[in-house]
Amino acid sequence: MSDSVGDVCAVVGESTVRRLVQSFYQKVAGDDLLRPMYPPGDLIEAEERLADFLVGRFGGPDVYVRRRGHPRLRMRHAPFPVDRAARDRWMEMMSAALEEEFPDSHRDQVRGFLDGLATFLINR
Repeated sequence: MSDSVGDVCAVVGESTVRRLVQSFYQKVAGDDLLRPMYPPGDLIEAEERLADFLVGRFGGPDVYVRRRGHPRLRMRHAPFPVDRAARDRWMEMMSAALEEEFPDSHRDQVRGFLDGLATFLINR
């Protein structure tokens, strides 16, 4: 299997990626560390943005770029206090969502990508 995540959507389907993100945000909604980073009423929009980003990054339609332009992830996350604790909690919840929603055959590949992405976004 390739190390690239660029073909994940072709194999598991866009709906699987969207279920992953939905499961993740269900966890965020009740979390004391991550939930306060989202403005009131923004979880639905945040879920859509992350799902669009991941679908595009995993080889599906590039809706995120068409709607929002270049991801500029560090810039977009700069206002939020992403420290090691926030990064680790994000990965804990995303890993749980992966266990629930993603096929075993691609879970480690996607987890590796997300782990690197979460570390890249640390800004405190």
